[in-house]
Amino acid sequence: MMRFLRSKLILLALPMLIAAGSGMAVAQETTIATVERPPFSTVVDGTQTGFSIELWEAVAKEIGASSTYRRHDSFAAMLGDVREGAADIAVANISITAEREKVLDFSHAIFQSGLQIMVPQGNQTSVIWQALKSPDLLLAILIAFLMLFGGGMLMWVLERRDQPYFDRPASEALFPSFWWALNLVVNGGFEERVPRTFLGRIFGVMLVLSSLFLVSIFVAKITAMMTVNAIQGSVNSLTDLYGKNVGTIAGSTTAAFLQERDIDGRGYDDLQALLAAFERGELDAVVFDAPVLAYYANHRGRGKAEMVGAPFRRESYGFALPAGSPLLEPINRALLQLREDGTYDALYRKYFGSQG
Repeated sequence: MMRFLRSKLILLALPMLIAAGSGMAVAQETTIATVERPPFSTVVDGTQTGFSIELWEAVAKEIGASSTYRRHDSFAAMLGDVREGAADIAVANISITAEREKVLDFSHAIFQSGLQIMVPQGNQTSVIWQALKSPDLLLAILIAFLMLFGGGMLMWVLERRDQPYFDRPASEALFPSFWWALNLVVNGGFEERVPRTFLGRIFGVMLVLSSLFLVSIFVAKITAMMTVNAIQGSVNSLTDLYGKNVGTIAGSTTAAFLQERDIDGRGYDDLQALLAAFERGELDAVVFDAPVLAYYANHRGRGKAEMVGAPFRRESYGFALPAGSPLLEPINRALLQLREDGTYDALYRKYFGSQG
């Protein structure tokens, strides 16, 4: 009888032993910590969704796990939940770093990313407009105006009795005299309104000759001023961020990167606060994860934001787990399976288009 019962127990346990040997995980409830980071993690009509969320759901199906989601206001709170064992896994756009590896375990990479710069749309146009409004340029225009006005009125004094064009009272000669000097400098003057007095002709020749130099210097000054202001004011690469109002998320890997390069970045508590400050016009540039900013620029920020430069500081995203988590190996095997059967590629195309 005992032999019969032992045989029955072995037969009942055999499927479980086979499953364990094949790497299948026993079904369990997992607590997922996440944070708002579209397009990786967000809520649409009450449903948890996003690239990372959907990828985790596919992994969970492979390993036989069900999920309960817990949303946090910040990355620090999300990762702290996992580090302290209050959550089984963190799912979002989580960069795999050496510092984080000291206290957490990471899955295989789920996404290759990098940092990028986002600026207000029409950045170059606004910079040129600011250059046109600069005090130096306005001062140069005012000096040119005064020189033309003064030269025209001096010619009126010399020619008012001999040249019919200038034969008018001073109050009526203000604009005609200015117009005459402007045409002399720009076009060489009017053939029928040439000076008739000796002093008038001498002064006219001096105006024509000096105008060749004055116009050249004036144009060069304006061009140089606009070029310098445009270069200093525009943001096209990382080196253009010095001296600008740069925003990122406090405590992020981006904030550490900017600090390493002595770029003063204003840190915000979360993505919503960062983008709200950008929309209020408080920032010249935002530096953060390239896919997150690109998603914003192409959706909510369409017409208000544009990406500049190429992504830099390449980094990988992964799922974060408590150190020593037994879920790590099953998750990694599931990720490899999803890449091999095409599930990962289909999900990537859904959110980001074809891979380069």
